[in-house]
Amino acid sequence: MAWVVDTCVLIDVFDEDQRYGKASALMLQELLPQGLVVSPISFIEWSPAFMGDQHTQRLFFDELSAEYHCPWIWEDFMVAHAAWARYVHLKKLKAVPKRPIAEILIGAFASMFDGLVTRNVADFRTIFPDLIIVDPGKKIETDY
Repeated sequence: MAWVVDTCVLIDVFDEDQRYGKASALMLQELLPQGLVVSPISFIEWSPAFMGDQHTQRLFFDELSAEYHCPWIWEDFMVAHAAWARYVHLKKLKAVPKRPIAEILIGAFASMFDGLVTRNVADFRTIFPDLIIVDPGKKIETDY
């Protein structure tokens, strides 16, 4: 199928981040044969990096060979719905830190693919315990 690439990994590559840029680029290159996908949420989060210029943004994703127009489908809503309920329950127990809903939506979207490429493993692991996550800043958390 394909791997969903989280916004932080895209930023690593785009900014040629000194700490994570090379590792993120190498991880994406390694996963490229299986396919790379940018979630609709990450596409939106990326708007400021391109000053709202969708054409230039799409060119960047094309250069990465990352699919960026996969639809958000009903199953994504159902996974996000369950994840948000889980998050709110855990938040009331003070078992998770405050996180924006973007992680819920990206994690739900990624659950329909092979997994998620992110350096923010902890942001997703509690809410999506079964999601396969690859962290380019470390080695693979779960075999893929």
